[in-house]
Amino acid sequence: MELRQLEYFVAVAEERNFTRAAERVHISQSGVSAQIRQLERELGAELFDRSARTATLTPAGRAALDHARATLAAAGAVGQAVGEVTGLIRGRLVIGMVIGCTLTPLFDALAAFHRAHPGVEISLLEDNSDRLVEAVRLGTVDVALVGTAAAPEGLQSLTIISERLVVVVPEDHPLASRRRVALRHVAAHPVVCMPPGTGLRTVFDGACAARDLRPRIALQASAADAVAALAARGLGVAVLSESMAAGLGDRVVVRAIDDVDTPALLALVWRTGQSPAVRELLAHCGRAFGGPGSPA
Repeated sequence: MELRQLEYFVAVAEERNFTRAAERVHISQSGVSAQIRQLERELGAELFDRSARTATLTPAGRAALDHARATLAAAGAVGQAVGEVTGLIRGRLVIGMVIGCTLTPLFDALAAFHRAHPGVEISLLEDNSDRLVEAVRLGTVDVALVGTAAAPEGLQSLTIISERLVVVVPEDHPLASRRRVALRHVAAHPVVCMPPGTGLRTVFDGACAARDLRPRIALQASAADAVAALAARGLGVAVLSESMAAGLGDRVVVRAIDDVDTPALLALVWRTGQSPAVRELLAHCGRAFGGPGSPA
Protein backbone atom coordinates (compact mmCIF):
# COMPACT_ATOMS: atom_id res chain seq x y z
CA MET A 1 0.00 0.00 0.00
CA GLU A 2 1.43 3.36 -1.06
CA LEU A 3 0.57 6.91 -0.06
CA ARG A 4 -0.20 7.82 -3.66
CA GLN A 5 -2.79 5.04 -3.80
CA LEU A 6 -4.48 6.48 -0.74
CA GLU A 7 -4.32 9.97 -2.28
CA TYR A 8 -6.03 8.69 -5.44
CA PHE A 9 -8.61 6.80 -3.38
CA VAL A 10 -9.50 9.94 -1.39
CA ALA A 11 -9.66 12.02 -4.58
CA VAL A 12 -12.11 9.62 -6.25
CA ALA A 13 -14.19 9.38 -3.06
CA GLU A 14 -14.48 13.17 -2.79
CA GLU A 15 -14.97 13.88 -6.49
CA ARG A 16 -17.23 10.83 -6.98
CA ASN A 17 -15.80 10.59 -10.47
CA PHE A 18 -12.59 9.02 -11.80
CA THR A 19 -12.08 11.65 -14.51
CA ARG A 20 -12.32 14.62 -12.12
CA ALA A 21 -10.11 12.80 -9.61
CA ALA A 22 -7.48 12.25 -12.30
CA GLU A 23 -7.52 15.96 -13.16
CA ARG A 24 -7.14 16.80 -9.48
CA VAL A 25 -4.07 14.59 -8.95
CA HIS A 26 -2.60 15.39 -12.38
CA ILE A 27 -2.34 11.90 -13.85
CA SER A 28 -4.36 10.00 -16.43
CA GLN A 29 -7.70 8.40 -15.59
CA SER A 30 -6.28 5.00 -16.48
CA GLY A 31 -3.45 5.59 -14.02
CA VAL A 32 -5.87 6.40 -11.22
CA SER A 33 -8.02 3.37 -12.05
CA ALA A 34 -5.02 1.05 -12.12
CA GLN A 35 -3.73 2.25 -8.74
CA ILE A 36 -7.19 1.95 -7.16
CA ARG A 37 -7.52 -1.59 -8.54
CA GLN A 38 -4.12 -2.47 -7.07
CA LEU A 39 -5.15 -1.04 -3.70
CA GLU A 40 -8.39 -3.05 -3.79
CA ARG A 41 -6.43 -6.24 -4.51
CA GLU A 42 -4.15 -5.56 -1.55
CA LEU A 43 -7.12 -4.90 0.73
CA GLY A 44 -9.15 -7.79 -0.61
CA ALA A 45 -12.30 -5.71 -1.17
CA GLU A 46 -13.78 -3.34 -3.73
CA LEU A 47 -13.78 0.27 -2.56
CA PHE A 48 -16.13 1.71 -5.19
CA ASP A 49 -19.36 0.69 -6.84
CA ARG A 50 -18.66 1.31 -10.53
CA SER A 51 -22.06 0.22 -11.86
CA ALA A 52 -23.34 3.81 -12.26
CA ARG A 53 -21.85 6.95 -13.80
CA THR A 54 -21.01 8.23 -10.31
CA ALA A 55 -18.32 6.40 -8.35
CA THR A 56 -19.89 5.64 -4.97
CA LEU A 57 -18.17 4.11 -1.97
CA THR A 58 -18.91 0.54 -0.99
CA PRO A 59 -19.21 -0.29 2.73
CA ALA A 60 -15.52 -1.22 2.64
CA GLY A 61 -14.70 2.10 0.99
CA ARG A 62 -16.63 4.07 3.60
CA ALA A 63 -14.79 2.20 6.35
CA ALA A 64 -11.43 3.01 4.76
CA LEU A 65 -11.97 6.68 3.90
CA ASP A 66 -11.38 8.33 7.29
CA HIS A 67 -8.31 6.18 7.90
CA ALA A 68 -6.92 7.08 4.46
CA ARG A 69 -7.40 10.78 5.18
CA ALA A 70 -5.75 10.42 8.58
CA THR A 71 -2.78 8.59 7.04
CA LEU A 72 -2.26 11.30 4.43
CA ALA A 73 -2.53 14.00 7.09
CA ALA A 74 0.03 12.21 9.26
CA ALA A 75 2.43 11.88 6.34
CA GLY A 76 2.06 15.59 5.63
CA ALA A 77 2.71 16.38 9.29
CA VAL A 78 6.04 14.53 9.13
CA GLY A 79 7.26 16.76 6.32
CA GLN A 80 5.91 19.85 8.07
CA ALA A 81 7.69 19.00 11.32
CA VAL A 82 11.02 18.48 9.56
CA GLY A 83 10.53 21.66 7.54
CA GLU A 84 9.90 23.71 10.67
CA VAL A 85 13.15 22.44 12.19
CA THR A 86 15.30 22.87 9.08
CA GLY A 87 13.64 26.01 7.77
CA LEU A 88 13.14 24.29 4.40
CA ILE A 89 9.70 24.82 2.89
CA ARG A 90 8.65 22.10 0.49
CA GLY A 91 5.71 19.92 -0.40
CA ARG A 92 2.54 20.76 -2.32
CA LEU A 93 -0.04 23.53 -2.06
CA VAL A 94 -3.48 23.37 -3.61
CA ILE A 95 -4.87 26.85 -4.21
CA GLY A 96 -8.53 27.42 -4.97
CA MET A 97 -9.86 30.36 -6.95
CA VAL A 98 -13.45 31.35 -7.59
CA ILE A 99 -14.47 30.94 -11.23
CA GLY A 100 -14.03 34.09 -13.28
CA CYS A 101 -11.45 35.63 -10.96
CA THR A 102 -9.22 38.19 -12.68
CA LEU A 103 -7.41 39.63 -9.65
CA THR A 104 -3.81 39.81 -10.82
CA PRO A 105 -2.43 40.37 -7.26
CA LEU A 106 -3.23 36.71 -6.55
CA PHE A 107 -1.16 35.66 -9.55
CA ASP A 108 1.62 38.03 -8.47
CA ALA A 109 1.59 36.42 -5.01
CA LEU A 110 1.80 32.92 -6.47
CA ALA A 111 4.70 33.93 -8.72
CA ALA A 112 6.60 35.55 -5.85
CA PHE A 113 6.01 32.53 -3.63
CA HIS A 114 7.23 30.18 -6.37
CA ARG A 115 10.42 32.18 -6.84
CA ALA A 116 11.08 32.16 -3.10
CA HIS A 117 10.20 28.49 -2.57
CA PRO A 118 10.74 26.52 -5.79
CA GLY A 119 10.58 23.24 -3.85
CA VAL A 120 6.84 23.65 -3.29
CA GLU A 121 4.58 22.31 -6.03
CA ILE A 122 1.60 24.62 -6.63
CA SER A 123 -1.74 23.47 -8.02
CA LEU A 124 -4.44 25.97 -8.96
CA LEU A 125 -8.08 25.05 -9.45
CA GLU A 126 -11.29 26.97 -10.13
CA ASP A 127 -14.71 26.26 -8.67
CA ASN A 128 -17.66 28.09 -7.19
CA SER A 129 -17.19 29.60 -3.76
CA ASP A 130 -19.37 27.19 -1.78
CA ARG A 131 -17.48 24.15 -3.07
CA LEU A 132 -14.11 25.81 -2.47
CA VAL A 133 -15.01 26.62 1.14
CA GLU A 134 -16.05 23.00 1.69
CA ALA A 135 -12.81 21.79 0.08
CA VAL A 136 -10.80 23.96 2.49
CA ARG A 137 -12.75 22.49 5.41
CA LEU A 138 -12.03 18.96 4.12
CA GLY A 139 -8.34 19.75 3.65
CA THR A 140 -8.28 19.05 -0.10
CA VAL A 141 -7.58 22.75 -0.77
CA ASP A 142 -5.07 24.64 1.37
CA VAL A 143 -6.04 28.25 0.63
CA ALA A 144 -8.90 29.58 -1.47
CA LEU A 145 -9.92 32.97 -2.81
CA VAL A 146 -13.71 32.98 -2.59
CA GLY A 147 -16.66 35.29 -2.89
CA THR A 148 -18.82 35.24 0.22
CA ALA A 149 -21.44 37.15 2.16
CA ALA A 150 -19.65 36.59 5.50
CA ALA A 151 -16.49 34.99 6.81
CA PRO A 152 -17.04 31.19 6.59
CA GLU A 153 -17.62 29.65 10.01
CA GLY A 154 -14.74 27.62 11.39
CA LEU A 155 -12.13 28.98 8.96
CA GLN A 156 -9.58 31.76 9.11
CA SER A 157 -10.10 34.50 6.55
CA LEU A 158 -8.59 37.68 5.18
CA THR A 159 -11.00 40.03 3.39
CA ILE A 160 -9.51 41.35 0.16
CA ILE A 161 -12.48 43.31 -1.19
CA SER A 162 -15.72 44.45 0.48
CA GLU A 163 -18.12 46.13 -1.93
CA ARG A 164 -21.76 47.04 -2.40
CA LEU A 165 -23.96 45.57 -5.10
CA VAL A 166 -24.67 47.57 -8.24
CA VAL A 167 -27.02 47.20 -11.18
CA VAL A 168 -25.76 47.38 -14.77
CA VAL A 169 -28.20 48.29 -17.56
CA PRO A 170 -28.10 49.63 -21.14
CA GLU A 171 -28.44 53.39 -21.58
CA ASP A 172 -32.03 53.08 -22.83
CA HIS A 173 -33.21 50.93 -19.91
CA PRO A 174 -35.82 52.43 -17.51
CA LEU A 175 -33.45 52.04 -14.54
CA ALA A 176 -30.78 54.10 -16.31
CA SER A 177 -32.80 57.29 -15.79
CA ARG A 178 -33.29 56.73 -12.06
CA ARG A 179 -30.93 58.56 -9.73
CA ARG A 180 -31.66 56.12 -6.91
CA VAL A 181 -32.28 52.41 -7.48
CA ALA A 182 -33.82 50.19 -4.81
CA LEU A 183 -33.86 46.41 -4.78
CA ARG A 184 -37.59 46.34 -5.60
CA HIS A 185 -36.83 48.27 -8.80
CA VAL A 186 -34.27 45.65 -9.77
CA ALA A 187 -36.61 42.76 -8.95
CA ALA A 188 -39.26 44.20 -11.26
CA HIS A 189 -37.09 43.26 -14.26
CA PRO A 190 -35.50 39.99 -15.46
CA VAL A 191 -32.13 39.63 -13.75
CA VAL A 192 -28.77 38.45 -15.09
CA CYS A 193 -26.59 37.29 -12.21
CA MET A 194 -23.88 34.92 -11.10
CA PRO A 195 -24.97 31.38 -10.22
CA PRO A 196 -25.83 30.03 -6.75
CA GLY A 197 -22.74 29.20 -4.73
CA THR A 198 -21.06 32.54 -5.43
CA GLY A 199 -20.73 35.20 -2.78
CA LEU A 200 -22.42 37.88 -4.85
CA ARG A 201 -25.45 35.68 -5.52
CA THR A 202 -25.68 34.82 -1.82
CA VAL A 203 -25.85 38.52 -0.91
CA PHE A 204 -28.42 39.23 -3.63
CA ASP A 205 -30.64 36.26 -2.76
CA GLY A 206 -30.46 37.08 0.96
CA ALA A 207 -31.41 40.71 0.40
CA CYS A 208 -34.36 39.70 -1.80
CA ALA A 209 -35.57 37.14 0.74
CA ALA A 210 -35.41 39.69 3.55
CA ARG A 211 -37.76 41.94 1.58
CA ASP A 212 -39.98 39.11 0.32
CA LEU A 213 -38.94 39.81 -3.27
CA ARG A 214 -38.85 37.01 -5.84
CA PRO A 215 -36.92 38.24 -8.88
CA ARG A 216 -36.87 36.22 -12.07
CA ILE A 217 -33.31 35.10 -12.79
CA ALA A 218 -33.33 35.19 -16.58
CA LEU A 219 -29.71 34.21 -17.21
CA GLN A 220 -26.67 33.17 -15.18
CA ALA A 221 -22.97 33.39 -15.96
CA SER A 222 -19.86 32.81 -13.86
CA ALA A 223 -17.77 35.64 -15.32
CA ALA A 224 -18.57 39.28 -14.56
CA ASP A 225 -17.80 40.33 -18.13
CA ALA A 226 -20.33 37.83 -19.44
CA VAL A 227 -23.01 39.04 -17.00
CA ALA A 228 -22.42 42.65 -18.09
CA ALA A 229 -22.35 41.76 -21.79
CA LEU A 230 -25.71 39.99 -21.53
CA ALA A 231 -27.23 43.00 -19.79
CA ALA A 232 -25.74 45.39 -22.35
CA ARG A 233 -27.67 43.51 -25.02
CA GLY A 234 -30.96 43.96 -23.23
CA LEU A 235 -31.33 40.42 -21.94
CA GLY A 236 -31.80 41.46 -18.34
CA VAL A 237 -30.63 43.69 -15.51
CA ALA A 238 -27.13 42.70 -14.36
CA VAL A 239 -26.28 42.51 -10.66
CA LEU A 240 -22.56 42.81 -9.91
CA SER A 241 -20.22 44.32 -7.34
CA GLU A 242 -18.66 47.75 -7.74
CA SER A 243 -15.25 46.56 -8.94
CA MET A 244 -16.80 44.03 -11.31
CA ALA A 245 -18.71 46.85 -12.99
CA ALA A 246 -15.70 49.19 -13.15
CA GLY A 247 -14.23 49.81 -16.57
CA LEU A 248 -17.27 48.66 -18.56
CA GLY A 249 -17.19 51.89 -20.55
CA ASP A 250 -20.03 54.06 -21.80
CA ARG A 251 -22.05 51.20 -23.30
CA VAL A 252 -23.85 50.64 -19.98
CA VAL A 253 -25.07 52.60 -16.97
CA VAL A 254 -24.06 51.53 -13.46
CA ARG A 255 -26.19 52.38 -10.42
CA ALA A 256 -25.68 51.38 -6.78
CA ILE A 257 -28.53 49.40 -5.22
CA ASP A 258 -29.19 51.88 -2.43
CA ASP A 259 -31.02 49.74 0.08
CA VAL A 260 -28.66 46.72 0.09
CA ASP A 261 -26.10 47.41 2.81
CA THR A 262 -24.63 43.91 3.12
CA PRO A 263 -21.41 43.91 1.10
CA ALA A 264 -20.16 41.21 -1.21
CA LEU A 265 -16.80 40.02 0.10
CA LEU A 266 -13.83 38.53 -1.70
CA ALA A 267 -11.67 36.77 0.87
CA LEU A 268 -8.83 34.34 1.31
CA VAL A 269 -9.84 31.41 3.53
CA TRP A 270 -7.79 28.67 5.16
CA ARG A 271 -7.86 26.29 8.11
CA THR A 272 -6.27 26.98 11.47
CA GLY A 273 -2.89 25.45 12.22
CA GLN A 274 -1.53 26.19 8.77
CA SER A 275 1.76 24.74 7.50
CA PRO A 276 4.88 26.87 6.97
CA ALA A 277 4.14 26.85 3.22
CA VAL A 278 0.62 28.21 3.80
CA ARG A 279 1.93 30.86 6.17
CA GLU A 280 4.48 31.98 3.60
CA LEU A 281 1.89 32.07 0.84
CA LEU A 282 -0.45 34.16 3.01
CA ALA A 283 2.38 36.58 3.68
CA HIS A 284 2.95 36.97 -0.06
CA CYS A 285 -0.78 37.43 -0.62
CA GLY A 286 -0.96 40.07 2.08
CA ARG A 287 1.84 42.03 0.44
CA ALA A 288 0.43 41.59 -3.08
CA PHE A 289 -2.99 42.87 -2.01
CA GLY A 290 -1.48 45.87 -0.25
CA GLY A 291 -1.55 44.59 3.32
CA PRO A 292 1.17 44.09 5.91
CA GLY A 293 1.52 40.37 5.26
CA SER A 294 0.09 37.24 6.76
CA PRO A 295 -2.71 37.72 9.28
CA ALA A 296 -2.36 36.29 12.76
